[in-house]
Amino acid sequence: MLIDTHAHLDFPQFDADRQEVITRAQEAGVEIIVNAGAGLEASQAGVALAETYPQVYAAVGVHPHEAKTLNEGVLEKLRALAQHQKVVAIGEIGLDYYRDQSPRPVQRRAFQQQLALARKLGKPIIVHDREAHDDVMNMLRQWVGEGYQPSATSHRPVGVMHCFSGDLAMAREVIEMGFYISIPGPVTFTNARRLPELVRALPLERLLIETDCPYLTPHPHRGKRNEPAYVRLVAEAIARIRGIPLEQVARITTTNARALFGLESPGAT
Repeated sequence: MLIDTHAHLDFPQFDADRQEVITRAQEAGVEIIVNAGAGLEASQAGVALAETYPQVYAAVGVHPHEAKTLNEGVLEKLRALAQHQKVVAIGEIGLDYYRDQSPRPVQRRAFQQQLALARKLGKPIIVHDREAHDDVMNMLRQWVGEGYQPSATSHRPVGVMHCFSGDLAMAREVIEMGFYISIPGPVTFTNARRLPELVRALPLERLLIETDCPYLTPHPHRGKRNEPAYVRLVAEAIARIRGIPLEQVARITTTNARALFGLESPGAT
């Protein structure tokens, strides 16, 4: 069984066939899908999906693109949403200096506010980092250094670096902080270099798999809409790169996702 640790099933690209997409994921062996919030409305929609589909869990947060929308009212609504029993993380949050759809100081403030929210609630975080490595790392070092612990009664990991785009040194540092590294569809591309190198070098026990659907579609579906069923292609690529059975990749990455998000199997009591 597999877990897609980062999807956006609430996005309009799935409005016409969302049920079919989820069914295909089940048929591909995807047991659980974590739907990441990209803003308040997206977070609310993700929680609604989690209430509708047993295999969907939600993260709530404001993406750096939407950082300018984060105010005290939105933060309070996120805090309330995060109390839902199927909300497993705060995210996706972070910095995006590639598109700069919100001013960088505003992004940093929103990231800091949501880091504080995660600390207060004892939730792990899902971090978006695009061409903002220095600032992301500085903020995470401070956050972890202040003694963050996801739960007063456990020692669960602190979060995941979603669609990781840093180098090996950065990966090793965030792993030391308590983060997982999430591997997306581009690991399957024939011209991929850095992601396969990371997959070879990092311990499998610190890796997660994701689609980030509807984006980052893996080969051989590149150019088309991505969907959770395709996370199997990511797992297969990791198995090829490391020269190990797919079943081993599935078992360990699923165990990792459960440890991070405190996930139960659909239907579990």
